[in-house]
Amino acid sequence: MLVKTYGCALIGIQALLITIEVNIDQGIQFFMVGLPDNAVRESHQRIESALKNNGFRIPGKKIVINMAPADIRKEGSSYDLPIAIGILAASEMIKTDKLEKLMIMGELSLDGSLLPVKGALPISLEARKQGFKGLILPAGNAREAAVVEGIEIFGAGNIKEVIDYFNGDGSLPGTKVDIQAEFERGNSCMGLDFADVRGQENIKRALEIAAAGGHNVLLIGPPGAGKTMMAKRLPSILPPLVLQEALETTKIHSVAGRLNGSGPLITSRPFRSPHHTISPVALVGGGSVPRPGEISLAHHGVLFLDELPEFNRQVLEVLRQPMEDRVVTVSRAKVSTTYPASFMLVAAMNPCPCGYYNHPQTPCQCNPGIIRKYLHKISGPLFDRIDIQLEVVPVPYRDLRDQPSAESSNEMRARVVNARRRQELRFSGSKGVYSNAQMNPRQLRQYCRLDDASNALLKNAMDKLGLSARAYERILKVSRTIADLGNSDEIKAEYLAEAITYRSLDRENWGQ
Repeated sequence: MLVKTYGCALIGIQALLITIEVNIDQGIQFFMVGLPDNAVRESHQRIESALKNNGFRIPGKKIVINMAPADIRKEGSSYDLPIAIGILAASEMIKTDKLEKLMIMGELSLDGSLLPVKGALPISLEARKQGFKGLILPAGNAREAAVVEGIEIFGAGNIKEVIDYFNGDGSLPGTKVDIQAEFERGNSCMGLDFADVRGQENIKRALEIAAAGGHNVLLIGPPGAGKTMMAKRLPSILPPLVLQEALETTKIHSVAGRLNGSGPLITSRPFRSPHHTISPVALVGGGSVPRPGEISLAHHGVLFLDELPEFNRQVLEVLRQPMEDRVVTVSRAKVSTTYPASFMLVAAMNPCPCGYYNHPQTPCQCNPGIIRKYLHKISGPLFDRIDIQLEVVPVPYRDLRDQPSAESSNEMRARVVNARRRQELRFSGSKGVYSNAQMNPRQLRQYCRLDDASNALLKNAMDKLGLSARAYERILKVSRTIADLGNSDEIKAEYLAEAITYRSLDRENWGQ
């Protein structure tokens, strides 16, 4: 008897429908075809033990399992459950009237319990797209998949529950998720707060601008000046994710298997802080089986690189293309996968090997050649892609002791949200553009017009600082964000002047 069940293969962050055909005939052999990897082939032993421990058995006949389309490689253990159900249906141990209406995915333990699988959210999206009425998943994935509306999600704890459901001897509980409640829960957990930061008002102002426009930031200063402390508080002033951003971010973390215990939907912006020993593949994604890297896990959030010059130069150079294109394409011999990578880069570094160049009290022990060599660990093209470059100086003792409580993250966030609303209206007709930092050249010309005085100011700054055309665009984008924070439709000269000051660490005039 021939029976078909349905599952999904993950390609990047998208899911592809897989039809699992099970045919049982006379004989005693077991065949599995359709480009299964070792984990899929080993499902035979897991299924056999799981069925036996729940009062069933694989029939002693010739079993042929085909996974179509046959030219797509099938990877992982999530096909255990649809294969097992297909075998039982083909051997007439369960009824088949519901099979065509349901997609099934799940990994089997030897005792028949179902273990969570990766990519439940994109699988649920594909099931709805293909017109299935419902999706059966391990109970641990049910809430994640239930974020998708328009399809019933059934969470099962073991294979016996699934068998009883098909035979009409039991039911599987449907799962519903209140998306609005999830957003409220996520946004109420602020964590770190800028109220803890004493002094550094100019740095907090720059980070507020960066949060309002989604701009990249470099903080350079001596040890203990507060670079890491402030960078870690940046997520507390970022605007809440909108639903589309949340779904995109959750899909990436779902495929990477990083959602267990964190809720069905990512409702706060990611903050990723990899160690400087990270490899290029771990940062941008890839591997023999391509998986999202840190830059994709930071999608719609912050990628924080502390002690920037300590990172391998090759690791830093692979950031250049994703910072411009906001996607990264991982190509292998048999597959090419594209992951979104629209992140804010926030980097921190010391100004020299000893850390005290330009320190107001502690003398630097490095000669100018060593300082230049240290700075040149960061290439010019990467440096050029950082919109806001700031020197952080230590906070005087009197400010640490006497300053009253600083402005809270909630107060700063209110201004950021207001600026983002202006940008949301501005880019409402542009797909995938959510902030000023994402503007393309055409939008830059449309929304960043300057008067004669501002043009003269910018020309003078570019001549003196030796800025590139890319730096010119970055200054315009930052000035547009400053204008949004000032509730202005025009880019005034003072906004442009402030944006220019945030390029004060450019190579031509710093560290010489």
